[in-house]
Amino acid sequence: MNIDELTQRINARVEQTSELRRLPDETIADMKAAGVLRVLQPSRWGGAEVHPNAFFDTQRAIARACASSGWVYGVVAVHAWQLALFPLQAQQDVWGDDRDTLISSSYAPTGKVTRVEGGYLLNGRWSFSSGCDHAQWIFVGGFAPSDGPPDMRTFLVPRSDYVIDDNWHTFALRGTGSKDIVMSDVFVPEHRTHKFTDGYRCKSPGNEHNPAPLYRIPFGQIFVRSVSTTSLGITEAALDFYRSVTGKKVGASDGSKAAEDPLAQMTCTRAATAIDRNLLVLRRNFDELMNAAEAGEVLPVERRAAMRWDSSQAVEASVDAVDRMFTAAGGRAIFTNSPMHRWFCDVHGARAHYANRPEGPGRNLGRVMLGNRTQDWFI
Repeated sequence: MNIDELTQRINARVEQTSELRRLPDETIADMKAAGVLRVLQPSRWGGAEVHPNAFFDTQRAIARACASSGWVYGVVAVHAWQLALFPLQAQQDVWGDDRDTLISSSYAPTGKVTRVEGGYLLNGRWSFSSGCDHAQWIFVGGFAPSDGPPDMRTFLVPRSDYVIDDNWHTFALRGTGSKDIVMSDVFVPEHRTHKFTDGYRCKSPGNEHNPAPLYRIPFGQIFVRSVSTTSLGITEAALDFYRSVTGKKVGASDGSKAAEDPLAQMTCTRAATAIDRNLLVLRRNFDELMNAAEAGEVLPVERRAAMRWDSSQAVEASVDAVDRMFTAAGGRAIFTNSPMHRWFCDVHGARAHYANRPEGPGRNLGRVMLGNRTQDWFI
């Protein structure tokens, strides 16, 4: 199945996806059949190890067909990349019997972590686990007890050890199924943890077994792009629709052509420019990251902080473009069955994600540029 056939099938399920409040099982099956969920998976586990730009282009195409599907695809497929950084035994635990096994996540450290012999005990609630209904494992974030600097880690937990709380009732990205995860005294062995500092330094236990340059780029860079790229796909879809409708629209009272309206013309121009400029910057960034990884280098902190800012800026630009199209589209756009209404809600839903808020990355970049130490280690 090629990407065009995949996106056509996904687009035909947009309403069903929204009604289910999660991706249909058929959509996940189609993604698996197309091989797109394994594009960042190590070759030793049957993965394609593609350039990240190819992954993000696929995500953008899926998001163009269905924002919720693009969102879930991005955050679930990127987990195969992070699992490659874990000790080999953790990779064996997940992929040993089934290389199509999926992982969802909730990285905010909202649960309690207690050190015990051989590992850790997890208790609490983690929110916004997109695609969790289709995953057999989950990554959750937490601080491991430490006598030194804060030890933020990702903990890998099997589906049998947690409960999904079906509380995903939203007006944006409704089909992502980003529900809460609840754990009570769940034991996680040491080998099923990954230190954020290892991801920051690009020196993780899994690098010994997965030596490709793909796995020597900073974890923070690839993750933030997995939650920002959907916004560009939404903007592309909204622009396609706006052009097709506005180009044919004639005023009921005076017969004027909407295509001659200066506001409509500038709305198209601004949206197209926002897409083009951000794609150029974001693709350049990952070319630079991969070139450095292939040379055995790690980019300077200031450059990484700038890339983190660029990722969030793409979302901000998308919100602005979609808002302008929504406003210029007229009264029909406010109907709940209008696709413009759906894109307006979804792009604002994407903007609400912590990683997509530009204020923090923007201030941090300015700090670093002025000679201060970074306050953001997720870069």
